[in-house]
Amino acid sequence: LQKLIHLLQATDDPLIQEQALITLSNSAAFSVNQDIVRNLDGLSVIGGMLSSCVPKVKEKALNALNNLSMNIKNQEEIQVFIIQVCRIVESAPLNSDVQLAGLRLLTNMSVTSDYHQKMINSIPCFLHLLSEGTERTQIQVLKVLVNLSANPAMTRHLLRAQV
Repeated sequence: LQKLIHLLQATDDPLIQEQALITLSNSAAFSVNQDIVRNLDGLSVIGGMLSSCVPKVKEKALNALNNLSMNIKNQEEIQVFIIQVCRIVESAPLNSDVQLAGLRLLTNMSVTSDYHQKMINSIPCFLHLLSEGTERTQIQVLKVLVNLSANPAMTRHLLRAQV
């Protein structure tokens, strides 16, 4: 895991980045690896890949963060990327793999109400995706909206959103 994280930091080759992110994402299926990646500062390295201009690298970084977000301590570190992930979802091509990967991460990060405030400005986008997206996109957006709607503090923001 340490070598993969160092490889991500050391290379600009999108194919190598993509493969390293896939491997890190797969390794996150084991909770012990989730802790190791966090302790090696891997979350910030993977989060740095969200700025990539290459859609596949961005998608794989979102997938890796999604798998790593199944851990509360990891969520505390991943939450710094929520606003950036919301922007990625808003700017990604409609129904794209990048958009869906971002929505999956936001779904996991919205299971508890801890980070809902960071998603308020994206509610109009979520509602737009609900009306314009494909069924896959709609299902993923609905998961985020259901999580947000479970928080009474979000009611006003959900009802006042301009679509």
